[in-house]
Amino acid sequence: MSEPATAQSVLIQGADAILTGLPGAAARHAGPDLRMEDGRIAALGALDPLPGEHVVDARGCVIYPAWVNTHHHLFQSLLKGEPQGLNATLTPWLAATPYRFRSGFDEHHFRLAARIGLVELALSGCATVADHNYLYHPGMPFDTSAILFEEAERLGLRMVLCRGGATITRQLEADLPQALRPETLDSYLADIERLAARYHDAAPDAMRRVVVAPTTPPFSMRPGELRECAALARRLGLRLHSHLSETVGYQDSVFAQHATSPVRFCESVDWVGEDVWFAHLVKLDAEEIALLGATRTGIAHCPQSNGRLGSGIAPLQALEAAGVPVSIGVDGAASNEAADMISETHAAWLMQRAKGGEAAVARCRGGQGEAGADAASVDDVVRWATAGGAAVLGLPRIGTLATGQAADIAVYDLSRNPRHFGLHDVGIAPVASGGQAHLRRLYVGGQERVRDGAIPGLDMAELGAQARAAVQALKTAAGVA
Repeated sequence: MSEPATAQSVLIQGADAILTGLPGAAARHAGPDLRMEDGRIAALGALDPLPGEHVVDARGCVIYPAWVNTHHHLFQSLLKGEPQGLNATLTPWLAATPYRFRSGFDEHHFRLAARIGLVELALSGCATVADHNYLYHPGMPFDTSAILFEEAERLGLRMVLCRGGATITRQLEADLPQALRPETLDSYLADIERLAARYHDAAPDAMRRVVVAPTTPPFSMRPGELRECAALARRLGLRLHSHLSETVGYQDSVFAQHATSPVRFCESVDWVGEDVWFAHLVKLDAEEIALLGATRTGIAHCPQSNGRLGSGIAPLQALEAAGVPVSIGVDGAASNEAADMISETHAAWLMQRAKGGEAAVARCRGGQGEAGADAASVDDVVRWATAGGAAVLGLPRIGTLATGQAADIAVYDLSRNPRHFGLHDVGIAPVASGGQAHLRRLYVGGQERVRDGAIPGLDMAELGAQARAAVQALKTAAGVA
């Protein structure tokens, strides 16, 4: 006799494929069913409905762990396709776009941008967002940290606030009328303590986390200040995050200032270890890769932004082989006009292969011939963007589909778009086919957050109208004709 269902019991039944986020042979589960109870995964297999259990028909669908996005700048959701920065590399792009417009963000614009970015992510099947927010300055009349937590809670998503900021600047703002002043170290550290006390949850499936994240170690703080940040983080049990080695400019600047490499510089200020992950890590030498691996320092790989800015392609194969935990981030929408996890994972899959092929040398010239097509499998990419993200964020109860794990689950319907027709392996569809797979359901901690490609209660047309008005207001504030 079957047991009665609990009040929170849901059976997702009849999926065509289940990818788990786990490595190796465990990457696929035969399914075809998955049961959730009280916010956790209770069972996977061939399951019969329990009396009173809610059943979701998943025929024609594939099931993934909900994505874990480990690097974003949500405020940039109102800065997409900005013409002055559209064809610029990183440093001139920073001056042209995010630095030029950021002082135009009032409380309404910041909240709206955060909402747009979180909606875009949720509709791609993302449940956890690490936002590297650096919109802070002395005397700021609104609390951007609180807004991020509020907007994530409104949509039922997990929010990891990476509290950015700087005590020095790159001087890119010097001639801009919207210049924002840097903070003092004391005010920065005091705010970290405030945020940790108010929001940080150390639970392995926390809905809210706080991370110490000065915007860019070589450029945002002095070495002694970085050491103080690391010490405070470890005293409070917080992780560390920032940008690093996105372009060759990091190599030039750090060598000029400190006569070493960017990764060695970070080691010298206590910014490597299992509690640290960096966005980008595109330009690395062999010694740096070995050091990152030996210390288990992680990466948030952002392939679309790195491509858009002409930065290059991070060496994920070499990094993972060295022992570096790999995760995926979408970066800000001002350098990634498709800031969602489906687009990002598709790009990660293709770019790693392109990188391998680019390095191939013909046999007649002493090489090994064609290469690159096995540089990253879809199962690899799913693992990086789910379990890998959970690992670098220190959230071990999310990111995989296994009994006892938090029920963060994305169900993609492959029956609505011809790009998914004719697939021999339907499990690869959301990553390999690109575009936007139709999201039948998104669950976060067992709670339904997306149904049939829509967020309940969200007026998408109104959100779009608000975005258009906000873009015009930001352009006016920046003096754009």
